Amino acid sequence: MSPYEIRKQDLIASPRTWLVTGVAGFIGSNLLLELLRCGQRVIGIDNLSTGYRRNLGEVRDEVGCASWANFSWVEADITDRETCRKACIGVDFVLHQAALGSVPRSIAHPEITHHHNVTGFVTMLLEAKEAGVKRFVYASSSSVYGDHPGLPKVEEQVGECLSPYAVSKKTNELYAAVFSKCYGIECIGLRYFNVFGPRQDPQGPYAAVIPKWIDAMLHGVPVVIHGDGETSRDFCYVENVVQANLLAATARDPEALNTVYNVSAGGRTTLNELYGMLTGRLIEERPDLVDSAPVYDDFRPGDIRHSNADIGKARRLLGYQPTHQIAAGLDAGLGWYLGDLVAT
Repeated sequence: MSPYEIRKQDLIASPRTWLVTGVAGFIGSNLLLELLRCGQRVIGIDNLSTGYRRNLGEVRDEVGCASWANFSWVEADITDRETCRKACIGVDFVLHQAALGSVPRSIAHPEITHHHNVTGFVTMLLEAKEAGVKRFVYASSSSVYGDHPGLPKVEEQVGECLSPYAVSKKTNELYAAVFSKCYGIECIGLRYFNVFGPRQDPQGPYAAVIPKWIDAMLHGVPVVIHGDGETSRDFCYVENVVQANLLAATARDPEALNTVYNVSAGGRTTLNELYGMLTGRLIEERPDLVDSAPVYDDFRPGDIRHSNADIGKARRLLGYQPTHQIAAGLDAGLGWYLGDLVAT
């Protein structure tokens, strides 16, 4: 039995109270699903700016009414201190996922990114500290590596930030480190690498590449690749991220606390390779689809050329063992994409 399965058995035997911010979003709703499956009590916060009620509805349908009764949520913003204060009462663990994502969006609207990602983060962290929350686990990002050329990316070696979004996530890490030193609250940051999976929004100008491309292919719209297609990413299926969050929240080794971890599968896939993987799978399931060539456009400002995570630290200190490489993740998530995106 893996460290993660052992930890889940411990949680089932001794339920805790969790607060998930951004609970109606992509990653937040997947965390909610796993926590309710483990019999946990969950409080959620979401202002529905990028999350959706339908995501919560999907979770409710999957877990059933009995488990759903263990969940309560409030539609509110994490910059509202009173909301955060009330939500943190009696909470053991905070899983802070609420943020305004996207490098291009942050370049277009740096002030909005700062408001949600920095002001909201500090507000939530402060109220968690005041309420005596045991541990604060938060979503950071691979974007903090900036222009550092080294591969694979190692937690202790970062470069200069290339976007306001990266600055906001790096600022989160600095605040978490200071709060742990000054106030004693245990904090763990998780640097996500290109997460994908069920309930990831394909719509809008800032949608992530995998759901956006699948949606385009299913609706006969040309796929746009920014650059020459040889840009590479370490794509990470969302179940790996869920595992990392629960392991971080329940880690017992003092050495594992008050630090940051890379969270991914530890691989590298170019955008051209990704396009081939997606078209092959979709045409196999939907022979009526036309296999058309992608359209290449300019590189986007702020984008990192290559990204690949060293996950050795998370393996050693958290017991993290990713269950899905990109191919397995695409296979696991394809049913949701075909069912949900076709209907939109």
